[in-house]
Amino acid sequence: MPIWEGLLESAAVVLLLVLLLGVALIVRRRWLSRNGGTFELSYRARATTPGRGWLLGLGRYAGDSLEWFRIFSLSPRPKRVWARTTLAYVERREPEGVEQLSLYPGHVVIRCETPSGVIELALGSSSLMGFQSWLEAAPPGAHHL
Repeated sequence: MPIWEGLLESAAVVLLLVLLLGVALIVRRRWLSRNGGTFELSYRARATTPGRGWLLGLGRYAGDSLEWFRIFSLSPRPKRVWARTTLAYVERREPEGVEQLSLYPGHVVIRCETPSGVIELALGSSSLMGFQSWLEAAPPGAHHL
């Protein structure tokens, strides 16, 4: 077998694997949003370097918790989960510098306090309104932090 046939077969296998991964990511996103309530939500995993450490993802409300899923993962389980009673909205700001390239266009950055410290999330303005409404809709008697 000539070497070019082997290279062509290898390229076809790699292309097929990339295509299958793309289809799997699309199916996973559809599956996560089957009950509605999903939105684009980025999470800042590392805040040591200004403007860096952002991970793109999806947020989903599940009762009294906010679930966060990495966008480029095949896992059906959320990577992070925050309970509504442990989140407190602190402030909002516009993305600065490198953040503008790292985040979805039109997203704003919010800071929230949790028992384990401050976290930063990035979401669209309409999703922010939904997030604030969800936080305020906690059952009577539920205490925040």
